[in-house]
Amino acid sequence: MDTLKLFGKRLKEIRKNKNYTQENLAERIGLEPKQICRMENGVCFTSFDKLQKIAQTLNVELYEIFKFNHKQPKDALIKEMNEIFKNASNEKIELIYKIITTLLF
Repeated sequence: MDTLKLFGKRLKEIRKNKNYTQENLAERIGLEPKQICRMENGVCFTSFDKLQKIAQTLNVELYEIFKFNHKQPKDALIKEMNEIFKNASNEKIELIYKIITTLLF
């Protein structure tokens, strides 16, 4: 998945977690709602100063908007998790197992 789409998914995730609509966010930072929609769909990007306003409005650090590895396709996430498991100690694998089963059940 390309970086713009991953960025857009992450922006949408943060926006929704902060209970903002596209319209609310756009109004607060001086954009049209259509521009927020286009960013979230990975069609376009924005300027650095608008990124700063987005982060400030959503009350997150700017770098957090770019933490989107978890938004990758399922196959890519599984591949990455398999690499983590290969290098993990038995104790860490047991801990990961406990965490996953607690979350899922």
